[in-house]
Amino acid sequence: MLILRCIYNKIRVSVNLPMNKAILMGNVGRDPEIRYVGNRPVASFTLATTERAYTTASGTAVPERTEWHNIVCWDANATLAERYIRKGSRLLVEGKIRTRYWEDRNTIKHTVTEIYADRIEMAGRLNEQSAQ
Repeated sequence: MLILRCIYNKIRVSVNLPMNKAILMGNVGRDPEIRYVGNRPVASFTLATTERAYTTASGTAVPERTEWHNIVCWDANATLAERYIRKGSRLLVEGKIRTRYWEDRNTIKHTVTEIYADRIEMAGRLNEQSAQ
């Protein structure tokens, strides 16, 4: 059996098992929006991840590329987002990729892909985070 070793949290995972896991390190693009579903808090915000520019072996310049991710967190993670996360905060987010579909009142179909955060960690030094 082939085993994939994840250095990130030092676990061993069988490659034969289905897996839906995203691990992102980036900067928050806007302050979290907080809402409540019943009495459960839900926070949503964007996270930017950037791949550095590089030059290939043949000399082709590949420019920097930034991806924007929609992050959704519930309950304790939503409370953490409300209290501590602000635009510019550097975060490590671990979660699942989810895609939603809906149709608006003009019958236009929409699709959005989101990361449902299971774990959020503030990255960087504490004084850097509080200064933002």
